[in-house]
This record gives sequence, C-alpha cells and structure tokens, in this order.
Amino acid sequence: MKHYFSSDFKLGVLGGGQLGRMLLAETQKLDIYTAILDKSKDAPCAQICNEFHQGDLLDFDTVYNFGKKVDLLTIEIENVNIDALEQLEKEGLPIYPKPKNLRIIQNKAQQKKFYTQHNIPTADFTHFAYLEELKHSYENGIIQFPFVWKSARFGYDGNGVKVVKNYTDLQSLPEGECIAEKLVPFKNELAVIVARNLKGEIKTYPVVEMEFHPEANQVEYVICPARIDNNVANKAREIALKVADKFDFIGLLAVEMFQTQNDEILVNEAAPRTHNSGHYSIEASYTSQFEQHIRSILNLPLGNTDSKVAGIMVNLVGAEGHTGEVVYENMESILEIEGVTPHIYGKTHTKPFRKMGHVTIVNKDIDKARELAQIVKETVKVISK
Repeated sequence: MKHYFSSDFKLGVLGGGQLGRMLLAETQKLDIYTAILDKSKDAPCAQICNEFHQGDLLDFDTVYNFGKKVDLLTIEIENVNIDALEQLEKEGLPIYPKPKNLRIIQNKAQQKKFYTQHNIPTADFTHFAYLEELKHSYENGIIQFPFVWKSARFGYDGNGVKVVKNYTDLQSLPEGECIAEKLVPFKNELAVIVARNLKGEIKTYPVVEMEFHPEANQVEYVICPARIDNNVANKAREIALKVADKFDFIGLLAVEMFQTQNDEILVNEAAPRTHNSGHYSIEASYTSQFEQHIRSILNLPLGNTDSKVAGIMVNLVGAEGHTGEVVYENMESILEIEGVTPHIYGKTHTKPFRKMGHVTIVNKDIDKARELAQIVKETVKVISK
C-alpha cells in the first residue's frame, strides 16, 4: 500500500478552477500534498494548494515539466496537452484519467465515433473537418434544419454548441472542425457519474436530472434523484457503466444523456472528471464526487454513492449587464433557509453567465427542495460593483 497521507507523495492537478478548488477540500481532509498548474495567477486554487505553478495547459513543455515534479497526475479540465501526457506516461508517471481516454473525449467528433463503434446509443451525427463542408452539405440537401452544431474542440458550458435553425444561424458559425447532430426531441437531460479504480471496482451515483437556462445553454438546476421511472433510471445507469467499461476508464466519468419521448436513452457526451452534475453530492451524498475522485485515482476503496437526502444544486452565474468586481447580493436571505449551503468559487471578477458559485439545497422531500431552489435562484444576484 502506497503512503499518500501526511507523506512526501505529491499529487499533480492540471487546472486550478472551481473543480480543483473543491477537490482541494478533500485532499486537505486527507493531508495529501497537492501541486496545481493553471494559466491564471488568480485561479480559484492558487491561494489554497500546497504548490502553485502558473503556465499554459496546452503547451507541451509546460505540462511535461510539471508532470516531472509530481508522483501522480490528474485533471480538472480536459483541454490539456495530450502529447505531453503520453510522453510522461511512457516514462512511467501514473496519469488518471488515462491520456488515451482524454484524447478521444477532448474531441467531440472522436467521442461520438467511439460511441457508435461500441454500440453505445447516441444521436445521429455527421462529422465535418471544415465549416465549408457543412455549408456544402446543407446546400446539397444532405443535412436539413434544424440541427445541433458542436465545435469538435474546446467547447464548455454551452460554448461551442448551437441549435442551427436557418441559413442565418449557419452563416454565423465559427470556422473549424465540427459535428452536425440530429436534434433530439427529449423529455429530460440526465447524467450519471461513474467512479472506477485500478482494481476494477466500479460504482455509479444516482441518476440526476438537469434543467437548463434557455438562452445560456447552461445548467440551472441539478436534481437528485431524477424524477423519472425506475426502469429509465436503471437503463441510464447501465449505459453509463458501459461507457466507462468500453473506455477502460480510471477515475470519475460524468455521462450526460437524453431521455427521448419514448424513453430511450442516448448518450450526449462524457466528461472525464468531476462535474457540475455532481456538486450536490458534497452535502447530499455519503461520499462526495470529489472524495470519490481521489479514492478512484489512488486505487483506494470506493465510497458509498447513495444520497442521505434529496439534493438540488443551483448554479450561481454572473448576471447579464454586469462585468467587473463581484458582489453577491442577498446572501444573508438564503442563509436563513434551512438546508441551504452556498459555495463561492473565489473568482473576484464577474461577467454575464460566468460560473461564480453554486448553492446546494437538501431536503427529505424533493419537491420541497425544488421549491426552495427556485427561491434561492430568484433571491441571490451575482452583480458587479
């Protein structure tokens, strides 16, 4: 058994955003020494990790040199230099999730092809190396409006995704490799988080349901457990397990899915890390997703993924029309509500729709929790000075 706790073991994390910050709360509980690499000196992790390195996550030398300073490497964002990771892995550095998984997941076109190759249900799509190819396909009647355009690389939080309804939408798309996906009329957007360690122990969290902001294409509420039929929930968990199995995944994998009108489950995309859909677990689960991530990458026994109570997460995002030094309005009002826990991510500057924090609402009754979540959403305002 390796000595991770109160030892000279050094865990490296690529990315120092809010996911890293919440991960550090768990490494601090276990006294695991943590080094972080992030491009911004003001990253949410910068002040609270043991060791902070400023540098570009997409630069080969920066990632490679950082990897040489640590005993095990993990990520909190998938947009990192994979060539450097593969070189480090060749030289014997344990890296979880595996670089070969990250290479596929990092590119939405490769990810979709992976699902079709492994008979994992997903919406029909066409892959285009250039935007011009997509335009020609439309002009030649090969694809029709509406469809979902997705940039193959560097999309996040609704960026790099657009429903294309007409020719004007098509003309406004940015250049580059992309996919055009059939627009699926769905009942629900669901997610399942799967944890798997090197021993092959595997666990899933309960299926959650996601409610989205209509304009920003960002999750507004995550509801656990999802208010769906048991058969549908079981199907979702089985498909998520299949995705993790086919990747031979080590770490935490969030699988986002659609529940169609006739209760089929289609995989939308996967994130190879802790995920917005699992934030509720800090307060509502026996083992939070962040603790589980640590357990899985260090090959420790996985924790209990059951919920103690129903949990709903509300994202706190920058209000429209506000850019600058952040002010959180009405925090005291929500702190008066029983079962409410805010998490502020340490970003000093706000801008419209930027993720600045989240609030968890726990309650024995899911409907009551959803009502309180609405109140929280309408009460807290993330504005600028």
